[in-house]
Amino acid sequence: MTDEERFILDLEGYLVIEEVLSAAEVAELNRIADTEFPHNDDGSVGGEWSMLPFGEPFKRLIDHPRLVPYLAELLGPTFRLDHDYCIFMKQGEKRGGLHGGHGGDHWYGYRNGEIRNGLSVMTYFLSDAPAGAGGFACVPGSHKSNFGVGELSKEVRNFEHPAHYVRQPPAKAGDVLFFTEALMHGTMTWREQTERRALLFKYSPGYSSWALDWYDLDRLGELTDQQRRILAPPSVQHHRPVLAEGE
Repeated sequence: MTDEERFILDLEGYLVIEEVLSAAEVAELNRIADTEFPHNDDGSVGGEWSMLPFGEPFKRLIDHPRLVPYLAELLGPTFRLDHDYCIFMKQGEKRGGLHGGHGGDHWYGYRNGEIRNGLSVMTYFLSDAPAGAGGFACVPGSHKSNFGVGELSKEVRNFEHPAHYVRQPPAKAGDVLFFTEALMHGTMTWREQTERRALLFKYSPGYSSWALDWYDLDRLGELTDQQRRILAPPSVQHHRPVLAEGE
């Protein structure tokens, strides 16, 4: 991470990492989503299920070489993938209001020059999310707030009343947005004609878990040693540090 990236993340609680996926990688992931993901009767994709069984292109996202250094620095070198799922939204579709903030394993800390987080998210964008499109929104800086989301009015929490302190960060297909779950965040109504397509990979420090169950590695086929380590259950003894590419 650069010094400016650390400054932005500490200030706002999220960070857009540009051009993580190539256009070809985005197209391949979209093709698999179109042809293999479970679809509802209306053609929409819904449900919170893991994307890893859908093949190598999704498993490569577990430890994408561009993102491993961020994860190791922000969650510690024994970080683990807690769970994953996708959010696809058609124009006019609504999802959850503002939530999150400090509590349980949702936390943010800085000490002795190191940033550390509890449950955190790498969101891969498979479609553009320009300013005003909707989708992911947050209250920048709320990861360090002394007050919780319950202090906000119901109208603001549900995106029924615009508030100057709520922001929808723009991003392009191929970008990745990192945010700590200690940040107040939610999902605005999607306004674009093109479908919102986001892949959420949620990571925890190696010793903690938010999910109530863990990955069954025997059902995921071939994995690298590093991927198997990242998908392992939480532990304070058996996790080995993940190394950035070339180390």
